Amino acid sequence: MTTRTDDTVSTDVPPQAAPRRAQRLIAVASGKGGVGKTWFSITLCHALAKAGKKVLLFDGDLGLANVDVQLGLMAKHDLNDVIEGNLAMERVVEHYADGGFDVIAGRSGHGTLAALTVPRLQEIVEQLRMLLKNYDAIVIDLGAGIDRTVRFMAAAADNTFVVTTDEPTSLTDAYAFIKLSHAGGHAENIRVVVNNTGTQKDGEGTYTTLLKACNTFLKISPPLLGVIRQDKRVRDAIRAQTLFLTRSPNTETAEDLEQIAARVAAEILA
Repeated sequence: MTTRTDDTVSTDVPPQAAPRRAQRLIAVASGKGGVGKTWFSITLCHALAKAGKKVLLFDGDLGLANVDVQLGLMAKHDLNDVIEGNLAMERVVEHYADGGFDVIAGRSGHGTLAALTVPRLQEIVEQLRMLLKNYDAIVIDLGAGIDRTVRFMAAAADNTFVVTTDEPTSLTDAYAFIKLSHAGGHAENIRVVVNNTGTQKDGEGTYTTLLKACNTFLKISPPLLGVIRQDKRVRDAIRAQTLFLTRSPNTETAEDLEQIAARVAAEILA
């Protein structure tokens, strides 16, 4: 894993953009695309719902939204209706009956969403906070990368789960995300998820590689939330627009997700 040792970083996230209240607003980030971040967000919500939690999944990939596509959900309203001032946030919530959780869909290909100003982003966060009274947790599926919008939304969340794989580029980008979060003063609630690994031991080894970089250059130790073993049936479920825990419940991957959900419920949502 190649890292830069310089600590010169910049962030547009203002300190006041990250209020710390109830620890139930969870952001899911990755740094790099293609690591299974959206699939993880969806499956985590499903696992939490199965465990009796009331959960809302918010598609925070502004401009390149795809949660509704993976779910096969034809949303009547989406986040753009809120941005345009046509509807309040609570009016665009859709119930996804197959998974037992609620969804706020995004609007793919809408460039203005990705270019929202900081005050408008803050309004979105405040409206999500207001919705928390109705839920045990709100999970924000962030966009890939480390752009301003992604960093702002992560800073505003109470917890951020960074998804990575053992690919060098994925590890490097996960480290870059953690580094920027550390520079912005909001890395203390980051937890790492290693996805698509061969074995539990392999996943722990991948986490150790990332942890060493964080220890050496940032002097922080983001904890491991869990390891998810690879299964070709994940791709099949995504293509079929069906939930993995419904399609392939008796698998090691399903077990891994349910263990992660149990940890979230016990350590974060309790």
